[in-house]
Amino acid sequence: MENEFAKVMSERTDEELIKIVTVERERYNPTAIEAADAEVEKRNIDTSEFEKIRERATAEKEQKEKVDSNVVGLGIRFVNFLIDFIVWLILAFIISFIIGLFIPLTAENQGILTLFVYILFFGSFIAYYAIMEIKFQKTVGKFVTKTKVVKMNGEKPTDGDIITRTFCRLIPFDRLSFLFVKNGIHDFLSKTKVVKDNVE
Repeated sequence: MENEFAKVMSERTDEELIKIVTVERERYNPTAIEAADAEVEKRNIDTSEFEKIRERATAEKEQKEKVDSNVVGLGIRFVNFLIDFIVWLILAFIISFIIGLFIPLTAENQGILTLFVYILFFGSFIAYYAIMEIKFQKTVGKFVTKTKVVKMNGEKPTDGDIITRTFCRLIPFDRLSFLFVKNGIHDFLSKTKVVKDNVE
């Protein structure tokens, strides 16, 4: 077993080893720590580098714990969903009504108009979530509940993260996933979380 740990630790980078023997020490069993300590000694890793990496890893760990402790629960997520669903429906109906003023419904264009309405509803859903979360990290629901979207480490999500998150909302059963886990499918796949707004 010791040889196995020694092999594993020999494949780790200097930075990974330093994290293991300092801030992540409690996560490993004593034999693994011994192997990591031996590998650090064998490589003669500079202790000044050791301190810098330890400080950075400690700060990252504290930030992650702060974010994790502020993740909102199912109740608030459900309120967000209800408010956003109502806001999106109102927007979609207003847009449909305006378009209906310019394109009258006749027997000849009923099929095309129906298809257009489906596309409009789908497009407005994507646009609502993507635009709001890219610009504000929030939707109307999140403004009301004082919550926001963040990356796993608490940073502001990139536009790509939000686009991924938005399209993942279309996955069947995404809404039901919140009954089983704190972060639903669209959170998990986009590597984002919804937290209380006071988290920096």
